[in-house]
Amino acid sequence: MPLHYAKDGPIATFTIDNGKVNVFTPEMHRELHAALLDFAADPAVRVGIMTGAAGRSFCAGDDIKTPLPELTPHEALEAHFSPHGHEARIGLTRPGWEQDVMRLRRLKPIIGAVDGYCLGQGLIYLLLLTDIRLATPEAEFGFPEIAYGMAGAGGMTRLTALVPQALAMEMLLLGERIGAARALDVHLINRVVERPGLMAAARAMAERIAGHPPVAVRLEMEVAQRALDMTREQAMDYAGTLFRFQRVAYQGYGAGTGFFRSEGEAAE
Repeated sequence: MPLHYAKDGPIATFTIDNGKVNVFTPEMHRELHAALLDFAADPAVRVGIMTGAAGRSFCAGDDIKTPLPELTPHEALEAHFSPHGHEARIGLTRPGWEQDVMRLRRLKPIIGAVDGYCLGQGLIYLLLLTDIRLATPEAEFGFPEIAYGMAGAGGMTRLTALVPQALAMEMLLLGERIGAARALDVHLINRVVERPGLMAAARAMAERIAGHPPVAVRLEMEVAQRALDMTREQAMDYAGTLFRFQRVAYQGYGAGTGFFRSEGEAAE
């Protein structure tokens, strides 16, 4: 399988493995969707790492060179409005499972570990599916789709809310790449790590997160996500309410359970 999903204790790893630059096929989007559903549902898994196979780019985007089924106008409409109901009849199409991947609600953190190219759909997934991002000095980021007559990445990722608007529009309208140093300067990534230590650094972060009480991690993820669409007052009220519920639950019945404790406390 070109999308590998593996669990090691509380840490799950999503590894993109499809050729030198790791392009995504429609089947890989479906595999990623299934892996993310399992990741969300498994209570033993607390954090994830997303990366490209060793020695390869993170992901250079969708595989636009491999032809998909030729669709009639009716089939094209069916594929657009009902992405999966037609698969048994006409096969996988684009857009397809990537729409479902991008709409998944995720309350477990994922760390991105990027080497080489992170372009197009690869960058969309990095921005939507990861919360902390590490990259090697050789990493490059960009949205080249506009040169192929495709647009929309700025809206899918809300890129202008993540980096300065002028840089966002430069990336979207020129289709040019930026290097790891500039990505770090504008806070698109968290750290630049030399290639030999990339996965070790990601693993160390994942282990630290996995050691925290899982309910606290879940609530932090939820508050951070929902607060993006709230006023300051709404965000403070919402966070305060969840915090009080968490403390009442802890004092009432959770003090003796691992759900409210870190791995270190639970082991004592």
